[in-house]
Amino acid sequence: MRSLVLWEKIETTEAKAKAVKGLVDKLINAAKTPNTRRLVSQFLIDKKAQEKLIKDLSPRLGSRNCGYTSVIKLGKRLGDRAMMVEMRLLTEEPKAQVSKELVKKPTARGVKKEV
Repeated sequence: MRSLVLWEKIETTEAKAKAVKGLVDKLINAAKTPNTRRLVSQFLIDKKAQEKLIKDLSPRLGSRNCGYTSVIKLGKRLGDRAMMVEMRLLTEEPKAQVSKELVKKPTARGVKKEV
């Protein structure tokens, strides 16, 4: 959990990702409420991870109630054929605005191609 909070994405096995996912959700929910240093310190011993979770991540994830992580399968590890996954925190990012210049305009014959 420490590495996921500090780096916001990790590569691990599928079994470990499934085990950590619920704990991370509970930890972020606890960090959203005021006066939660004691609860957060029970899970995260590292002071840097505690500060980042409380001051940086919990405000960014404030609009979500659950589902803070995503898991992407990467394939099997060569040594023991364990399924490897990339686990990352879902952070709120502003939606990109589509430029009007890049949108193709319809014409009488069909879609006008930009050259």
